[in-house]
Amino acid sequence: MTTRLTTIIVLILIVGTTIAGVLLWNQLPDQMASHWNVNDQVDGYMSKFWGVFMLPLITLGMFALFIIVPNIDPLKANIAEFRETFNLFIVFIVGFMVYIHVLTLRWNLGYTNLGIGKAMLPAMGLLFIVIGSLLRKAKRNWFIGIRTPWTLSSDSVWNETHRLGSVLFIISGVLALIGGIFGGMIAFWFLFIPLMGSTIFLLVYSYVLYQRETKA
Repeated sequence: MTTRLTTIIVLILIVGTTIAGVLLWNQLPDQMASHWNVNDQVDGYMSKFWGVFMLPLITLGMFALFIIVPNIDPLKANIAEFRETFNLFIVFIVGFMVYIHVLTLRWNLGYTNLGIGKAMLPAMGLLFIVIGSLLRKAKRNWFIGIRTPWTLSSDSVWNETHRLGSVLFIISGVLALIGGIFGGMIAFWFLFIPLMGSTIFLLVYSYVLYQRETKA
């Protein structure tokens, strides 16, 4: 996917959801639900203005970083090698943010039959699966990927860590999908434990690989 096409798709998504919020303005409450606990109970509110515009603005800011930072990365030549994959990652991340915004608008319009957590977990599971699929193609850089001191110091450590990380993220995504069936705290643990476990394991794994390489 080219950067030009990525930009077009992202801007359509962000502008589209922003327009939707504006059109629905009069139907939304003055204080909008903005955060839910693991039992899908609302435990946070914000004003209508921020409820409509905050997430699109955050998403736009994220997109700007995704476009600008790779161009000033000391290893930008490596990013160029997997730029199409990176662009696909951007689209999925933005799509996920837009999905969250749509769920928030839907809830605040009174459609509360589908819990936010139950609706988000499948999307998060799919996102982890996509990220896992894309990780394998990432080249060493300072901006995206499994960036530990040891992966950033060695191409071989980077590649091997991302090969395993790809598998672990896909497994975490599948478990998140399974957890979504149960909902509540069970779903939370199905999401949290695999993700944190994978993160800690990959940190240690990259260190061990680097030590083996430097002592060889």
